[in-house]
Amino acid sequence: MKKICFLGSMLLSWCIFCGLLPAAAADNPPIRIGATVSLEGPYAEPSMMIRDAFRLWEQEVNQNGGLLGRKVKLILYNDKSQRRLVNTYYHKLIEKDRVDLVFSPYGTPLTLTASNVSEEHNLFMLACAASGERIWERGFEYVVGMYALAERFFIGLLDLMARNGHTTVSLVYSEESSFNLDVAEGARKWAEKFDIAVVRDKGYRNGETVLPEIVSEFKAAEARRVLVSAYPPDCYRLLEEMRKKNYKPEVLGMTIAPIHPDFLEKAGRMGKRVFAPSQWEANERIPFPGTRKFIKSFRSFTGKLPTYHAGSAYAACQLYEEAIRQTQSLDNRKIRDYIVSLDTVTVIGRFKVDATGRQVGHNPLLIQWQAGRKEIVWPPRMQTAEPQL
Repeated sequence: MKKICFLGSMLLSWCIFCGLLPAAAADNPPIRIGATVSLEGPYAEPSMMIRDAFRLWEQEVNQNGGLLGRKVKLILYNDKSQRRLVNTYYHKLIEKDRVDLVFSPYGTPLTLTASNVSEEHNLFMLACAASGERIWERGFEYVVGMYALAERFFIGLLDLMARNGHTTVSLVYSEESSFNLDVAEGARKWAEKFDIAVVRDKGYRNGETVLPEIVSEFKAAEARRVLVSAYPPDCYRLLEEMRKKNYKPEVLGMTIAPIHPDFLEKAGRMGKRVFAPSQWEANERIPFPGTRKFIKSFRSFTGKLPTYHAGSAYAACQLYEEAIRQTQSLDNRKIRDYIVSLDTVTVIGRFKVDATGRQVGHNPLLIQWQAGRKEIVWPPRMQTAEPQL
């Protein structure tokens, strides 16, 4: 028996040496990719989608033999939507866990913190869930975005409003996040281009105390068209205040919350006909390569339809996979240079960045909740239904 085991061991070693077995069979250390995800706090809902997409890709790539003959291991920490924990965990990922690459956390505020750490260590970061302008104003070399920038979020809705004769709009936005400030600034800029006057412009810092006052003011002013930039908890809080006060604008656009599949369950009748910008939708009519397969795989893996947060995270994983295969390397400079050079199409659409790392190839969609389901209403070439204004 010992002789057989010895011969078997010798044969295995010989096969690995000759390249007849994948290097992973030699128990090479895995390729480690790190990130934080927000499983608690205001960013939890979209961040859980991101986590599930990461895990789906990890499973798939390892079932296909890994990368460079090695398994892939994702190291994910719960940052609880807190910048302090993001700072702590990205230092841990890089300095103690010795990750080879990193993804961003969810949202502009957390990505600003995380990328400060990764840039300090010359570690490349795909920002798969952030669109605030400040990320790319710092002259960093090692951070690249996936999302269309926040200032472009409401182009579609303002375009539709202008085409349908609407000439005024009111803005509500949280001042606690540079993302929401960028969305509001973009809405002002594009409203002016579409000859739509911003008649009320309300920033706030504590939604729990301030939103009831804003809703009362807007109702008294008979504000008929309102754009809201806030994270999901405040969006639902605002809708509840509108319900209590029996007030609903004829055109209501909101960021983030309405793109989730269970939005109507949480919002109730107040969610009907609400518009929202979206980076991508889980609709098989969208003509991007791999879209149908990703929707099917994600639904099988999680029991849920993916949101654009999941789609972007999965697309970022595929970009890393392609860069590693093409460069045959984990050198962060080589991977960065390869990804920055791309003009390609992922499961969520076109990917192309400029010299600063800003995403310039991807454009947002506009969805609206109609008859109990999300419909794509802009741009016209991707419509699944006509907009209801």
